[in-house]
Amino acid sequence: MSTSAEIAARRFVTAAQSVTEQSPFTLNAWLSRPDVVPCQDLLLVRATMEPGRCHAFHHHPTREEIIYVLSGQAEQWCGPEHRILKPGELVLIPKGEVHGTYNPFREPVVFLAILAPAEAAEPAMVDVSTEEPWVSLRAQQGLAACV
Repeated sequence: MSTSAEIAARRFVTAAQSVTEQSPFTLNAWLSRPDVVPCQDLLLVRATMEPGRCHAFHHHPTREEIIYVLSGQAEQWCGPEHRILKPGELVLIPKGEVHGTYNPFREPVVFLAILAPAEAAEPAMVDVSTEEPWVSLRAQQGLAACV
């Protein structure tokens, strides 16, 4: 565990200094957040999503986000539109835009999620996956539910 003085002086982050956590959606390695580096504007997490998993439809009322795929593929939604993102591709998600990341493929998808600002008013995330039109949007297109 790093002290606040160590964090305040940190500019480089090793894998050992990242903060790893398992969310309901992904295994996360936080590389930039206030308990890792003295960031003010940027959050950065490397997320690994296993096959069949998803971060279902939600939005961030106070943050914009970029999702950049490192390996694997992601079925990425931004509003009612979706694309398959492959390595080297990204989506820009404006503040408040409903989006979801799904992995219906046979291999994990690893991506970077960059969010700004680092310090923002709550709620950080609002789940809308049980509300229309989001709850039935993928099913209407014949896409399987995630686990």
